[in-house]
Amino acid sequence: MTGYSGPPILAELTPHLESKREELSSWFAEERARLPMPFYASVDIRDAGWKVAAVDANAYPAGFNNVSENQRIHLSEHLLSWISAEHPNVEWLHIWPESHTRNKGYVENLLVLRQMLASGGFRVTVGSPKLSGLPEVEGLTENLELSETTADGNLLISSGGTGAGGGETPDLLILNHDLSDGPLEGIGDIPVAPPQEMGWFQRRKSSHFRHAQPFIDKAAEIIGIDPWLLGTHWFVSEDKCLEKDVCKIELAAQVDSCLEFLSGKYAEHGVEGEPVLFVKNDSGTYGLGIIEIHSGDELLNLSKRKVNRLTYGKGGRNAVDFLLQEGVPTALKLADSVIEPCFYGAGGHGCSAFYRANDKKGVNSNLNTPSTRFISPEEITSAGGDDIIGSADTWHALTAELAMLAMGAELAELRGQGG
Repeated sequence: MTGYSGPPILAELTPHLESKREELSSWFAEERARLPMPFYASVDIRDAGWKVAAVDANAYPAGFNNVSENQRIHLSEHLLSWISAEHPNVEWLHIWPESHTRNKGYVENLLVLRQMLASGGFRVTVGSPKLSGLPEVEGLTENLELSETTADGNLLISSGGTGAGGGETPDLLILNHDLSDGPLEGIGDIPVAPPQEMGWFQRRKSSHFRHAQPFIDKAAEIIGIDPWLLGTHWFVSEDKCLEKDVCKIELAAQVDSCLEFLSGKYAEHGVEGEPVLFVKNDSGTYGLGIIEIHSGDELLNLSKRKVNRLTYGKGGRNAVDFLLQEGVPTALKLADSVIEPCFYGAGGHGCSAFYRANDKKGVNSNLNTPSTRFISPEEITSAGGDDIIGSADTWHALTAELAMLAMGAELAELRGQGG
């Protein structure tokens, strides 16, 4: 791993982790029963060899098409199990998508999601008012039929989908839209999964990591390891601090203090290399505007172009608050590409994974970029990456499921239920 070296702590601790599997499973079951578990979720994971951490958690995942056909079976089972438990009498599911009609990859994601849900015998339709008038959109393998959708006080579906009737209301709305612009309006009292409370109009990345820490601490206690090995160090810059000179000076001091803490952790665990921080929009998705910094001075001297890039959010909405998060270099490589796992789950269970791979990026780079390609576990295995797949069933799955517990705690707090 260029620029970094450290002991293979995770590999050495894997037998110990396995010995704690029963205790961990019991604890996870208790927490899942206590919290509102997400219908579905995706978790981006970084594995440095000496530590593993979730670096992002998405409540409205949009890459179901990247899940291999073999792994879709397991994921489908958990999706359908969640629906049966939470909404036992539903027959008709309607997917409310993003409006990326020109993004064939996103449309393919909807095709796969529809197929997985339909495998449970449900009637499944797709559409939103913004897609009104479009009979279908083009995916990678086939076209996706859209249903005419109106939301003028009640959600009504007037065409499309198997056996669709006129002006009828579905039983359950499946949200595949991150709600960056605000909650849905005019849909009546139809139940929504995942709930709108998790939309980016109010959700914060920092809230997720705040809720994740107690779960990380408990898992680390059960395993008997330093919690830092299972998570990232982070803090938040609020109220457009990057645009205020006095505030920037204070923030730069925080950056140096954080990097000093990380240097101490590196020394404690025998890691050589220079710790870095990533600065991200605290409220947003798609990896827009992420920059890497190595010192407080570097933050003070950010060019106007970089600040503008950082503050740009989805839909042109300017970022106000920023998450400054420890960068976790990836030790995972396949041929000339650095890779990172992305776990998909349902009901709080990590069910499947695929891998982002990029031969143009470094070990610290953000891999959620247009030049990244997606690799299935089967491809990893055929290329000799058995060690990577082994981690998927142990450390990566653990990390993903801790993140999903945190999402449940987030939702409980947003609903005023505590967490």
